Amino acid sequence: MTENFIEEIRWRGMLHDVMPNTETHLLEGMRSAYVGIDPTADSLHIGHLVSVMLLRHFQLAGHRPLALIGGATGMIGDPSGKSAERNLLDEKTLRHNQDAIQEQLSRFLDFDSDAPNAAVLVNNYDWMRKFSFLDFIRDVGKHITVNYMMAKDSVKKRLSSEAAEGMSFTEFTYQLVQGYDFLHLYQAQECTLQMGGSDQWGNITTGTELIRRIGGGKGYALTCPLITKADGTKFGKTEGGNIWLDAQRTSPYKFYQYWLNTSDEDAEKYIKIFTFLTKEVIETLITQHKEAPHQRALQKKLADEITIMVHSKADLDNAIKASAILFGKSTASDLKTLDSNTFLEIFDGVPQAEISKDTIKEGISIIGALAEHTGFLKSNGEARRALKENSIAVNKEKITDTYTISETDLINNEFVLLQRGKKNYFVIRVV
Repeated sequence: MTENFIEEIRWRGMLHDVMPNTETHLLEGMRSAYVGIDPTADSLHIGHLVSVMLLRHFQLAGHRPLALIGGATGMIGDPSGKSAERNLLDEKTLRHNQDAIQEQLSRFLDFDSDAPNAAVLVNNYDWMRKFSFLDFIRDVGKHITVNYMMAKDSVKKRLSSEAAEGMSFTEFTYQLVQGYDFLHLYQAQECTLQMGGSDQWGNITTGTELIRRIGGGKGYALTCPLITKADGTKFGKTEGGNIWLDAQRTSPYKFYQYWLNTSDEDAEKYIKIFTFLTKEVIETLITQHKEAPHQRALQKKLADEITIMVHSKADLDNAIKASAILFGKSTASDLKTLDSNTFLEIFDGVPQAEISKDTIKEGISIIGALAEHTGFLKSNGEARRALKENSIAVNKEKITDTYTISETDLINNEFVLLQRGKKNYFVIRVV
């Protein structure tokens, strides 16, 4: 029994273009659809998530999702929406990236069950490497005219761009290679639908054309909107680069913070796209948020749901605890549960000073720690006044002028956090 996949993604704002009769085709029974994933890194980033969510919704609706790792196309480069060619990868790197990506995809898609709609991972390098150049231009290239290929928006934009250096033949043939993928999966996997971002429409429809001309069948196309941010900045990017799904590249704390800091307008859009909450639950959340926007109910729920989905409930709990540290709702014991990376991310940009392990072993008076050893405060006199005002804390706990910093204060055997008032921090790093 299949459910209405198109209806589900339409209300979620995940539908941009769809070929006529696709909805009817999907309601007739279980179908197979694929999304291509660029394997140029050994992790997905949140820019990939819309396509992954499409595949998950497709599977939840009773259909069979195929995730295609673009091993062959990753060796070429795709002109869609880009102004320059990408770096080309060797086979060993591509295989490593494929394994890492499949592990991440398994958090969203069921690959392992014996259900008829269990997900399948394929790599177009496995069939494209068997093609000689002569075979490809004879068996595939002759069916698509240059006029047809030149008419694609992705090609026209690249050729007309003043900044671009033109387009290589390699990139020009990309749509033929992607089109052949669709034909191959149509013939080998009974795949009748390709999905992707709206910038992929031209490449996807080349595939439907090859299915019609070579396969004598009917293929369908569906695209989702390219995700944008209300302020015009690029979705999924920060000053530090991409927001990755791999915890080693982007910590769960930073991942959680990204979603927590979205604008009201973006949160209302993202909670439909990046969670599996029902329409009723989301509408209730939106109403609650509008009644008390300062409580940021939408952002909190969005950040909670997606952090658990990509990482785990334990990672979410740690991220929430880490977030609370900056706002005074924490203790020294909370600080000491943080790993070094998370500690440094929380206090990114906070001034630091290094002190030797021997100095810490001997113990440092709090006045010396505030002034002479760190320069956090300008003088011993200023340090004494701040202590008298009860405005100084060590590792989030208020102290007096008789306090001595020792090894027992170390967080992860490396850090001591000084604080004056609510927001003025300083990190001692022991080396």
